[in-house]
This record gives sequence, structure tokens and C-alpha cells, in this order.
Amino acid sequence: MSCVPLQQSVADLDVAFKNFFNSCKGKRKGRKVGYPKFKKRTSSQSARFRVGGFSLKGDGVYLAKIGIVNPIWSRELPSEPSSVTVIKDCANRYFLSFVVEVEPVKSEAKNPSIGIDLGIKTFAVMSNGETAESPSYKKLDRKVRKLQRKGARQPKDSKRQNATRIRIAKLHNQIADTRKDFLHKLSTKIVNENQVIVLEDLNVSGMVKNRKLSRAISQQGWHEFRILCQAKSEKFGREFKVISRWEPTSQVCSDCGFKWGKIDLSIRSVLCLSCGTEQDRDENAARNIEKVGMGNRHDSKCTQR
Repeated sequence: MSCVPLQQSVADLDVAFKNFFNSCKGKRKGRKVGYPKFKKRTSSQSARFRVGGFSLKGDGVYLAKIGIVNPIWSRELPSEPSSVTVIKDCANRYFLSFVVEVEPVKSEAKNPSIGIDLGIKTFAVMSNGETAESPSYKKLDRKVRKLQRKGARQPKDSKRQNATRIRIAKLHNQIADTRKDFLHKLSTKIVNENQVIVLEDLNVSGMVKNRKLSRAISQQGWHEFRILCQAKSEKFGREFKVISRWEPTSQVCSDCGFKWGKIDLSIRSVLCLSCGTEQDRDENAARNIEKVGMGNRHDSKCTQR
């Protein structure tokens, strides 16, 4: 075994302990960080090689003490990598992840701004009227639950249970890959076409406590979509904004500003009592998100309840 990944694992352990102690003392923001744990043999494994422990040899990658590995390249490297991580996931698949520097890309956008309302049935409703339907994960999720029940009945640490565990991991990977592919394509399209992207700050951890919707909400990947939009906005020189979760975007008419108050989730369209316009619930919320993000909510006509 090369000394490079071993040194990197010790450095990672040092960072983990610093984060843990800073979290205990209140120096670290966010949720509390737990005590560092050993990785399980059945979970994903990784080994990171820094400069000196690897090099590029044509279409192959030389790793110290291992030799030349010939991966299937997903894309060309934009610059010289500073490190490479060998990852083995739960389904026994191997990946190479490179750290490279990427310069920002300057390109013109077709639209000045867009507001996006995220949902379950329809993943995203844009303020310009476009919608994006998320792929269905029901069939794969049903197979996962069936295999999990089967694995629970099998003897612990047996060959059969290990084979079932790998089958479950492959199905989980299939769901994750489908979701990542959808989110990457949608976020790239939105960032390419719009100069300012406005999203709503959703309380996902609170919404997941709803027992009836928790599974569907967890499968959508709203937080991952937000991270992708933010990262790609920095890369392409776009402006990314997030409005407060307390803004009543679904309680106000986007045309006249009349506030009709809270409405049940089963109601999908609202007839405004002030201007007489029938508003689609999600599209109206998306337009309000764009208005609040761009700071032109005061342009709406003031009306009484």
C-alpha cells in the first residue's frame, strides 16, 4: 500500500476531530457534528492520492503501488488535476474523482430573471409558464422495500444476506443516478437561459416530518438542485438568489397583489376576488418568488382584503 492515501486518511481524521471539538464548543455553525467513526466494510470506501502519488499516462492513470488504471472517461479534464480519489461504492463499483481548477465561462442569457417553485407532483414550475416533471421512482422503490424485507429474514452476515445487500445497493444507485441525471440537465438548462435565478428557502427537515409525504419529498432532491444551481451560477457568471421561507408566495395574487390567505394543498387554482383572474397555484407562486427576488413586489397594485 502506498503511504500517500494513509497520510491523507490521517489528515481527514484530524479535520473530523477539529470539526467535532469546534461543534462542541459552539465555534462551528450549523448542526452538531458527531464523534468520528470507523468506516464499515460494507459502506463506500475511498483512497485519495495527491500530486506525487499519481500521474496521467495517455488514456490511463498511474496510481502508486497499484499501476496504470484504464477508466472509462465521462469527460475531458479541463486542467491538470491536483488530486484523485479512488471510490468504491456499496454496489462494488469503482470511480475516479479528480480535483481540477475550472475558470468561469462568460455567456449571454436569453431571459433577465426567473422564479422557480419546487413541488412533488411537478418538480419545478417556472415563472415563464414552463414546467419540469420529475422521473418516477415508485417501481424501483417498491423493489427496494421488498428486498429489504427479504434481507431482514435472512441470517445475519450470511452469504445470502450479503448478496441481497448488494442488490439493494444497486437499486439505490439506480435511483440516485436517475435523479442526478435529471437534476443536472434541468439546472444546466435554467442557468444557461437566465441571468438571475430565484428560489425559495424550503424547510425540508420540517416538511419530511409529514408521514404521508416524507418518502416523496426525500426522493425529489430539492436541496441538491439548489446546490447545483448555485454552483453553476458561479461558473457561468449568473446571479443566484434565495428568498425567505416566510414570504406568502402562494397566498398573494401575482397580478394585483390581493392576499387571499392560506389555502389547502388540494386546491390547485384560485380565482382572485379583486381582479377576477384565475391563477394556477404553482405558477402564481413562481411569479411571486421572482417578484420578491428581484425586489419589485411594491410595483403591484395595493388592494384591501
